[in-house]
Amino acid sequence: MDTPLDRDQFPVCRQWAYLDNAAIGPIPLSAVEAMGHHTMELATCGGLAFDDHQVSIERIRAAAARMMGVPATDVAFVKNTTEGLGFIANGLQWAPGDRVVVPALEFPSATFPWSTLQDRGVSVSFVHPRGPGRTLPVSAFAEVMDAGPAPKLVATSWVQFGRGWRTDLAELAEVCRERGSLLCVDAIQGLGVVPARFEEWGVDFAAADGHKWLLGPAGSGVLYVRRSHLGLLRPLEPGWHSVRNPQAWDELTFDPDDTARRLEGGMLNAVGILGMGASLTMFEDASVAAVWEHVHRLCEHAVARLREAGATVLSSRSHEGRSGILTFGVGGVAPEAAVTALKEAGVACSARGGGLRVSPHGYNNEEDIDRLVRAVAILRHKGQHR
Repeated sequence: MDTPLDRDQFPVCRQWAYLDNAAIGPIPLSAVEAMGHHTMELATCGGLAFDDHQVSIERIRAAAARMMGVPATDVAFVKNTTEGLGFIANGLQWAPGDRVVVPALEFPSATFPWSTLQDRGVSVSFVHPRGPGRTLPVSAFAEVMDAGPAPKLVATSWVQFGRGWRTDLAELAEVCRERGSLLCVDAIQGLGVVPARFEEWGVDFAAADGHKWLLGPAGSGVLYVRRSHLGLLRPLEPGWHSVRNPQAWDELTFDPDDTARRLEGGMLNAVGILGMGASLTMFEDASVAAVWEHVHRLCEHAVARLREAGATVLSSRSHEGRSGILTFGVGGVAPEAAVTALKEAGVACSARGGGLRVSPHGYNNEEDIDRLVRAVAILRHKGQHR
């Protein structure tokens, strides 16, 4: 089966059935080359290359905006998802009695920005996942929202990291609008594998890091702030790069830029952004829609083969909730021990959500899945005969 992302761009495939993109995605050779070219320009030209690099950064901002389905003016670069969510949580004005609604069993970085607001009188209500797939239907959000004062904000991961449930953001945004609540999304487990249209869907804020499904380097990420809400946020790191005219060095009156760039205080991680930009170009050439279709086929192939091998699929694979994450259990074998055994067999995955989590991407193929299944079958056989 052909892969939408060029497999030759990923040296990791020479040794591994690498199925751990939900943890850390490998960067393609094009990103390695882009970062190397940038650092060499700094070595040979120093600051004389700055203007050219700024042009490239703005081109990448536009590419990231297309990936998210938002205007480029609404995108800021951040170092990671945590920073982006922190800019929202700590930039908004809160009052005692305000309420935030968050799913239970979220990743810590999608919980802590909100739970740490409690010392400011903000209460946090949790939406508890349902069933073995840990599903989060929008009706579950609505029930919690309606069980108390209308929340100021609902914060959720687009795709849950443990068992991969994908929230219908358009439907949830509608529920939020009806109650006057803002919607903030941790998009790190969806952006790059699932087509996104955040502006159209009604998302107010969204953040994602580059080092997972975007297949970029760590330390490079993006933050979306709906233009009409930019004035709601207090810039937390105001600096020379935040203002309308960043090269007016002698002007000390703070005049924030009228785009999301006002959240970027100082020098950006240009080498990381340029590396992420090379990966974004690769996605645009292939199309995220093609990647999504390919990953869906791989996951369905994995579900069928794993069940034949006696594994228990824990993730929901319903049409509305499926994602690139597939979590399963191997009877009689602890997930952490299984990860170690699979690593010895050349298969990379993680222990998450009470099971083994695999997360194929656009460069993976059926042989990677078959290699996983063979290793699981051996592992299960050994577990049964201890």
